[in-house]
Amino acid sequence: MLINKGEYVKKRVFIAEKIKEAAISVLPIVIIVVILCLSISPVPTDLLLSFLIGAVMIAVGMGLFTIGAETSMTPIGTRIGTALTKSRKLWLILVVSLILGIVITVAEPDLQVLAATVPHIDNAVLLMVVSVGVGIMLAVCMWRILAGVRLRKLLIVLYAAVFILAFFADKSFLSVAFDSGGVTTGPMTVPFILALGIGVSNIRSDKKAAADSFGLVALCSIGPILAVLILGFFYRGGNATVDISSPHWQNTVEIGGSYLHALPEYMGEMAVALAPLLVIFLLFQLFSFKLARRPFFKIMLGILFTYLGLVLFLTGVNVGFSSLAVVLGAELSQGWMKFLLIPLSMLLGWFIISAEPAVYVLEKQIEEVSAGAIPGRAIKLSLSIAIAAAMGLSMLRVVTGISILWFLVPGYAIALILTFFVPDIFTAIAFDSGGVASGPMTATFMLQFMLGASAAVGGEPIQDAFGLVAMVAMMPLITIQLMGFVYGRRKKEEERQVYGNSDVIELWGVNG
Repeated sequence: MLINKGEYVKKRVFIAEKIKEAAISVLPIVIIVVILCLSISPVPTDLLLSFLIGAVMIAVGMGLFTIGAETSMTPIGTRIGTALTKSRKLWLILVVSLILGIVITVAEPDLQVLAATVPHIDNAVLLMVVSVGVGIMLAVCMWRILAGVRLRKLLIVLYAAVFILAFFADKSFLSVAFDSGGVTTGPMTVPFILALGIGVSNIRSDKKAAADSFGLVALCSIGPILAVLILGFFYRGGNATVDISSPHWQNTVEIGGSYLHALPEYMGEMAVALAPLLVIFLLFQLFSFKLARRPFFKIMLGILFTYLGLVLFLTGVNVGFSSLAVVLGAELSQGWMKFLLIPLSMLLGWFIISAEPAVYVLEKQIEEVSAGAIPGRAIKLSLSIAIAAAMGLSMLRVVTGISILWFLVPGYAIALILTFFVPDIFTAIAFDSGGVASGPMTATFMLQFMLGASAAVGGEPIQDAFGLVAMVAMMPLITIQLMGFVYGRRKKEEERQVYGNSDVIELWGVNG
């Protein structure tokens, strides 16, 4: 009885800790927004109240979702990867990876938010096209791990294909395509893909097997870009006008009613989105895993937490959180306040990434790889600078209408050139770090903020505002690899000094 009570206390503390982490990541935006709304940018009182309710739901939802992802997505991914490798059948690994990539991406919360935001592509069409892109690329990732192909070669070939298509693509699909690649590497997809890669890499016994398990997120983010760019050549988009009108409630009862009305809708949508994953897990449990009762129910409970977290998260985002972001962006584009848009965007970017819980994981990962040569503070600082710069440049695009290719082409060119000068492991971690940087706050608040500002200044929101997630995902590729370059130089210098010292010792030995 004491053991059960102790486990209950531990679980309660664990849940509270995860919700606290999610709240900390949301808090900087809430504080800045409240200060703006109470000082220079007036918004309707009912909209601000709804925003605060939405923020609470997002924090609780992301906390529950994170718990669910850790206790279900990661173990399912690892077990499926290990089970597939035992079959020793390449075709089976590739086919199952394709299906899993499609299934897991459909439930990605960041993608759900983006799909609901894009006005000229049907929600279901965008979800399916992006998911197929991830599925195909996940199969390519599994082949790369088993074949031991260098990540650099694939990145160069695939990004060359991306930019060749980009130059001929429909402008209304261009920015959306690059954003699709950023949002798919979110809190649902990343843990599962990484776990699956680790499981499959276990089949190899060479020293590079563990390093090759990195880079999956990088490759999987390219699939949606290619898929949406290709879609633009065949798909006739609908109305490309972004609606920046905000909801209005007469009283608090109406606000509560809007949330209660939205909950059943998202409960149904998320049940459909997660059902295929549940079916796949149950089939593997029946024919392969054969887990004992305790671990089986732990994973099932994790899937339930994932479901509840997604429902709360999407309800909070769509009813109140995003609505105020659009209005705030439009309000701050008026008069003298438009000069605040770029510095304010940079400030929000700085705090968003600083509060992102996944950054802590990345810090530890790089510290371990570099054996402590690169401290966690340097990693956080470089990411904060990268995301602040990405937000500032994105708002510059909104204000001026500069094509996103003027930023992405030189940015990715620099990132790919750096791959020749840094250790392979840092290249993999750098390209994976885009998934860490483009977290839920980017898609749920900052993109909406940019859309409101773009519409208010008379720009083309589809071309100018979309692309924000792509910019956020690109900048860490440069900063993390620059750290890897510094680390590589330090390591060579240390080895040179050690070699020089040993050489001196040999000379002393001869003279003696």
